[in-house]
Amino acid sequence: MNQVIGKILRYFFQGLLLVIPIALTIYAITASVQWLDSLVKLPFPGLGLAIMLITITMIGLFTSNVLSHRVIEMVEALIIKIPLVGIIYSSSKDLIDAFVGDKKKFNQAVLVTENEANGIQKLGFITQKDLNSLGLPGKVAVYLPHSYAFSGVLILVPSENVRPLNAPSADIMKFIVSGGVSGIDKLERKK
Repeated sequence: MNQVIGKILRYFFQGLLLVIPIALTIYAITASVQWLDSLVKLPFPGLGLAIMLITITMIGLFTSNVLSHRVIEMVEALIIKIPLVGIIYSSSKDLIDAFVGDKKKFNQAVLVTENEANGIQKLGFITQKDLNSLGLPGKVAVYLPHSYAFSGVLILVPSENVRPLNAPSADIMKFIVSGGVSGIDKLERKK
């Protein structure tokens, strides 16, 4: 009888491993589409998302023009001069640029030795290789993402405590964000 219950429990947990990620993904997509649809009150589900995607693409097309770049730079210069608004705008713009812009910052995964005596190391990404302008020669800025969160910490460490990793940044980010349970198996298969 115990073996039967054990098998049923094992099957149940195997089912959970399959169902939960799928359910969470569907929920996240559905919630996002519903939220976007609520911004643009339309009778058809998903139409708000389609309109937003088309609008964003059209804005991207418009801003790829040289004349548009000058207009955007002038508008940005005005926005940045507004107290508080300028900080929010420039910070969010820099963050988006770090992930998808021409100035991607999370493209060099590194291993940081935090405490050599205890052998403590952390995974992160170099965001600035030269901190001379801050009066910190020989130091680099490394962003350490937190697991299971959209947050992290920025540390400034001597460059000799940072070792570049020979692995795709996306896989390292996935490994960090998942708390070390995801991503490494793919790296091993690629070798």
